[in-house]
Amino acid sequence: MNDRDRFLAACGCQPVDRPPVWIMRQAGRYLPEYRQLKKKYSFLQLAQTPELAARVTLQPMQRYEFDAAITFSDILVIPEALGQPYRFKETGGIEMEYSLETPEQIERLDPTGIPEKLGYVAEAQKIVRRELGDRKALLGFGGSPWTLATYMVEGGHSKDFTQIKNLFFSHRNDFEALMEKITVALVDYFKMQIDAGVDALQIFDSWGAACAGSLYEEMSLNWIRRIIQSLEKDVPVILFAKGMAANASALAATGAKVLSVDWTVDLSDFATRIGPGIAVQGNLDPVVLNTEPGIVVEETERILNSMKGRPGHIFNLGHGILPSAKLENVETLLKTVHNQS
Repeated sequence: MNDRDRFLAACGCQPVDRPPVWIMRQAGRYLPEYRQLKKKYSFLQLAQTPELAARVTLQPMQRYEFDAAITFSDILVIPEALGQPYRFKETGGIEMEYSLETPEQIERLDPTGIPEKLGYVAEAQKIVRRELGDRKALLGFGGSPWTLATYMVEGGHSKDFTQIKNLFFSHRNDFEALMEKITVALVDYFKMQIDAGVDALQIFDSWGAACAGSLYEEMSLNWIRRIIQSLEKDVPVILFAKGMAANASALAATGAKVLSVDWTVDLSDFATRIGPGIAVQGNLDPVVLNTEPGIVVEETERILNSMKGRPGHIFNLGHGILPSAKLENVETLLKTVHNQS
């Protein structure tokens, strides 16, 4: 069984000889080869130039024995394609060119022509697909409608999400109009990625925990469900909803084939709660990769042992890899997983 088959079998909850492994945000500042490229190009230049985006996507695959590559891009390409650009601040972090503050601004967002506007993502994926062949899996991704809406309405990252919540509670029609446009754009975006050759898609509901638990369905999950129902059934969807493991049954009801959970969750307990038929992904604390190899082995084996015998486990971090991760610790993690059979 090659790495791609192993990954897809795990997504389908079929028994495999060992858990497949990849790491969220594989490409990034922890890799010296990426840092060299960043001296010459901005993030947007890397992401929007297909040859460069493919090169960055493949960098971790050339250094390590991952089972899957994840496309080098950003969730905020969707707001930009709708007509709301983003940029990286000199002080760090991202900000939107403007905040959505009026119904007229929402009305002006244009969800049409997504494959043309974001064709550079598909071109990069086609290059990577050719390089990987059938040996390794290729993942595409996008943000959830709710998570993207938080950036669009707040103007960037928010601590309290006041504006997006006010839109939901006080101007529900405007909220739903915005979510409708984002959802339509995401469906076309994900279909474009499927056509480009990805084997699976991951939806990041990174700010789902900003929703009140009783309103999570209305604020986020029903839009995610619509997206999944619109896609081809043989392309697995991985749903990562940070901080929302308490809603396990609701997450499972979205139709996602794989539920990815953050490092605060007991993975074995979560898998028991959702039952058979849905794979789980996770969930090593990313900070462990900043420590020492012995600790990496101990923590990785703890998770592997807790999931032993359960079909449908994809080993991953509980969030994106940190820039301060040590290269030898990534290598140790992979060897530890690969040695389990």
